[in-house]
Amino acid sequence: MLAAATETSYLFDPEHWDVSLLGNIPSLVGDHLFYTFLTLLIGAAIAVPIGLYIGHTGRFAFIAINAGNAGRSLPTLGLISLLVTMIGLGLVPVIMALVILAIPPILTNTYAGLRAIDRAVVDAAKGMGMRPMQALFTVEIPMAMPLILSGLRSATLQVVSTATVGAYVGLGGLGRLLIDGLALNQYDRVIAGAVLVAALAIVLDVLAMAIQQLIVSPGVSGRALTRGARKLKVVPTSRVSATAG
Repeated sequence: MLAAATETSYLFDPEHWDVSLLGNIPSLVGDHLFYTFLTLLIGAAIAVPIGLYIGHTGRFAFIAINAGNAGRSLPTLGLISLLVTMIGLGLVPVIMALVILAIPPILTNTYAGLRAIDRAVVDAAKGMGMRPMQALFTVEIPMAMPLILSGLRSATLQVVSTATVGAYVGLGGLGRLLIDGLALNQYDRVIAGAVLVAALAIVLDVLAMAIQQLIVSPGVSGRALTRGARKLKVVPTSRVSATAG
């Protein structure tokens, strides 16, 4: 009991939750969320339009198909070290590395969502007089939304967990608890960092799931997600979580 209390002493110490002090848990969580949302915003701004174009036209499909494997094979810490060497310390190299990590699941799932749509539905929309862009935004994107949002959820989980490496190059975030704790042999701080990163990932995933249920029509979600996953062997976020557990 005494050992368990010692290991969690940092996490449950009220002094470390004082919002008025920089470097305490609330400010580190805020920094971590800032890195995460900035990365997702930039990554989605790049990956979603490309995925929509590839999925809608069918051109350059090899980019979307191979993006997932490429993203998983990149060593994020090594990439950050390379970018820091080229650019210097600061926020830019870390965000660049995290964006490179976030793009593949968003791009792949966006492409898979559009390619999973029954072509007869798209042809019917065009037969009613819709232009290609009208069909894309009024028919294809709503039907592909389950897989698009699933890609965003997957990217969120990856970025939240990987953003801790920013502490290696002097940034804040929850990675500071891990790096500083190991450097000072304060393992209660390390445990606090690991627990908070896991809790933050779970909270963000639950929020994303709730938003997905509000946005996506119930009649579309199951069919599009299943067909898209089968077509490109994309594993939905829910199955990833279950497998990891």
